[in-house]
Amino acid sequence: MATARPRPQVMRLTDAAALRIKDVMARAEKPMAGVRVGVKNGGCAGMEYTMEYADSVKPFDEVVEDKGVKILVDPKAILFLLGTEMDYKTEKLSSQFVFNNPNQTSACGCGESVQIEPAKDEAAEAR
Repeated sequence: MATARPRPQVMRLTDAAALRIKDVMARAEKPMAGVRVGVKNGGCAGMEYTMEYADSVKPFDEVVEDKGVKILVDPKAILFLLGTEMDYKTEKLSSQFVFNNPNQTSACGCGESVQIEPAKDEAAEAR
């Protein structure tokens, strides 16, 4: 009988991203289940990353727990975010979450919009 292979973790966080999310969650007006991350159509390159407080875990959310932080990944975004590292960068004039995504093929000049291809199933390609 075949055994199921372990599911890969959709996303991982840098220490900076985890610390920033912990700080933001501590300042929320009410207790939250986590931060929901996804993608949506928009922007000049075609897609934008989304982040929002999550009151609860939805039935098909992918729950990622990393460095003491709970990230809820929108099920429609899983293939677009597979293998992504979420970071938090502070520069001289700005601070922002940054998604280091191996599925991202391009980005617009302002950095707000990206083009993302769904992750490929390497096992299926090998057959």
